[in-house]
Amino acid sequence: MRLSNQIKPISYLKAHAAEIIRNLGDGGDPLIITQNGEAKVVIQDIKSYEQTQETMALLKILALGNRQIKEGKVVSASDAINRLREGKGSI
Repeated sequence: MRLSNQIKPISYLKAHAAEIIRNLGDGGDPLIITQNGEAKVVIQDIKSYEQTQETMALLKILALGNRQIKEGKVVSASDAINRLREGKGSI
């Protein structure tokens, strides 16, 4: 994906909205819209947006896990299994 081909002014969005939506719906690359020469928004299809949100959620979970490991807030797998078997609830 070449971003330089996907940068358009807001006037282009106004004049070609239906075409843009059709292209994005066909799996097109995200479109960067500028206003007064500055990038302001990114337009992308809903599937790509949902995938991005899912990826971000997974990365946040991974970062949280790494932080807990660094802080020593971990339990060995065998201890966790034993606690569950003993009915002590949470790990």
